[in-house]
Amino acid sequence: MRKLFTYFAALLCLSLSAQEIRCNVQINSEQIEGSNKQVFNTLKQSIEEFVNNSKWTNLTFAETEKIECNMLIVCKSYADNLFTCEATIQASRPVFNTAYTTTLLNFKDNYFNFTYQEFDQLTYQQETFQTNLTALLAYYVYLIIGYDCDSYQRLSGTPFFTACQNIAMTCQSASMESNEQAGWQSSHSSRNRYTIANNLTDEAFKPFRNFFYEYHRLGLDEMATNVAGGRARIAQGLPVLKEAQQARPSNYVIGPFLDAKADEIVNIFHDGTDKEKETVYNLLTNIDPTRQNTYDRIVN
Repeated sequence: MRKLFTYFAALLCLSLSAQEIRCNVQINSEQIEGSNKQVFNTLKQSIEEFVNNSKWTNLTFAETEKIECNMLIVCKSYADNLFTCEATIQASRPVFNTAYTTTLLNFKDNYFNFTYQEFDQLTYQQETFQTNLTALLAYYVYLIIGYDCDSYQRLSGTPFFTACQNIAMTCQSASMESNEQAGWQSSHSSRNRYTIANNLTDEAFKPFRNFFYEYHRLGLDEMATNVAGGRARIAQGLPVLKEAQQARPSNYVIGPFLDAKADEIVNIFHDGTDKEKETVYNLLTNIDPTRQNTYDRIVN
């Protein structure tokens, strides 16, 4: 696994113009009583240093090539070094020949729970469980890199999604607090981290991942020079979302895609042809009815 991962990472970064992570971390501790919040400042610094300074792909990356991401951690309780949190992880990438950046993923993790003692040193070794915090961070770093790579080259995020899957499998059997296990166990929640990684490596979702590439490289990246052509390419691929949903109704791939892209898709097709508007609107309201008010802006 390690050799395969290193090989693909080197190939991708050479062909895509090397990239890695620049993560901005925010810790919200408003729900925690007490005036001494220094541990949260230390935690923020520790996470940023761990994520941004680690060599996730064993390569060196230029500052201008790093993947921009944000991590908002909302702490709901803190006692005996145990943090019970929710986290929102977002990542983006630039669109060619524009000043526009597009959101690649926008995940909310309701079980971002971990044990951390102030000034703990965060370290990570692949395929070895050390702490739940480092496992969580490594999982989301590889998820971000996987999405980024898929947006530049077809299915090139596979080794990174596989790394996520391996982390999830390791954590399912690791010794940790019960509430730390919550986000890894399929028995606790259908939206667990193993299911996400398993969906992304499932053969049934290859058409979706191919569309993810086409959406970015053949759609958005082309719109600077050919708006109608890029928009048409995106419209042509959107039915894949419905097909993927029908293939795996309980998947955790299509929802997060629309969490990241709903407003962007509305903006793309608001100025589309009447046929594009009708087709895209009907498709999206069918597979994602909870956001109908958002999609109404396509046709209004």
